[in-house]
Amino acid sequence: MTTIMKISSRNLLSIRRRSLVKGGMAGILASGLAPGFARAEPKKLVMAHIVPPPESGAVGFSWQADEVRKRSGGELDMQFFGGTLLTKELEIMNAVKSGNIAMGTPAGAAATVFPEMGVFLVPYLVQSYDQAYKMFNGPIGDALDKQFQEKYKVKVLTFFDYGFRHFWTAKKAIVEPKDLRGLKIRVQPAKVFGDTINGLGGNAVPMGWGEVISAAKSGVIDGGDLPIVNQLALKIYEVSKFCSMTFHNYGPTLTVMNLDMWNGLTPAQQKLMLDTSREAQGKIRQLTESVDNFAAAKRELEPKGMTVVEGDVAAFRKVAQEKIWPAYKVQYSALWDQIAGFKA
Repeated sequence: MTTIMKISSRNLLSIRRRSLVKGGMAGILASGLAPGFARAEPKKLVMAHIVPPPESGAVGFSWQADEVRKRSGGELDMQFFGGTLLTKELEIMNAVKSGNIAMGTPAGAAATVFPEMGVFLVPYLVQSYDQAYKMFNGPIGDALDKQFQEKYKVKVLTFFDYGFRHFWTAKKAIVEPKDLRGLKIRVQPAKVFGDTINGLGGNAVPMGWGEVISAAKSGVIDGGDLPIVNQLALKIYEVSKFCSMTFHNYGPTLTVMNLDMWNGLTPAQQKLMLDTSREAQGKIRQLTESVDNFAAAKRELEPKGMTVVEGDVAAFRKVAQEKIWPAYKVQYSALWDQIAGFKA
């Protein structure tokens, strides 16, 4: 009996080690040794956007970052930077493509970065939010995601929008197409925006957002166009007196992630990113659409010194169909028919 006890005592440590190896993680946890093992560092996912809250996109993405950190149990550390990390649309998208940051959005410059998006910006082709939402959350959005992965090496997390564009001007309201004659209107540096303004009767001035306020103050431009939600967020009322609701361009954009980083996530983490992106999409769209009507725009902008008027949408649409649509119908022939025939 004494001999057996001596053997047990002498080999106790060896037996314990063998049991831990044999039992794997269960053995480690049962032994109480787990605190001695380093926990994997969370994956940092930095997202950049050109503006901070209360802009609608920034509100949604800030919310998403909090949710990703919470729901991942510490596995993913999504960090949202609005207007502080990178402040230009093209800088953000170059950083995503190169992998310097994980995620970003081209904001209003989506058609500059992804020319395939230009068809949705053709004036008056997309006619309602319902139509747009069902297209982007369905087969058309899925096809664009696949195309962008192959061509640009980015994964589309969600499409969202800033709503429909309306004119902001300093000297007079824009009610009919003839009111645009002679006016210098700032546009995003994408061909479709320039074609829109020139086709409707104005003079397009391509310009990055960073130059717009100073250009408006100095008279280099007479105005521009922005969705209502951005007229508020960007304080356009500081340099303009009139908001003319013409609904001339729908403003879709998207959130993308570096494809290598996306592929480095587990299936569960990918699902979490897609789920929270779609939820953020809903929040952004609610904020955007809630102010994109005449009554809401008057309520929000007139106390800040702007006069809000309703444009003659039918007259503008007629000009667009005659002067702008033909060339784009040829350029985007396959996708054009899908959009034009898509029922909300």
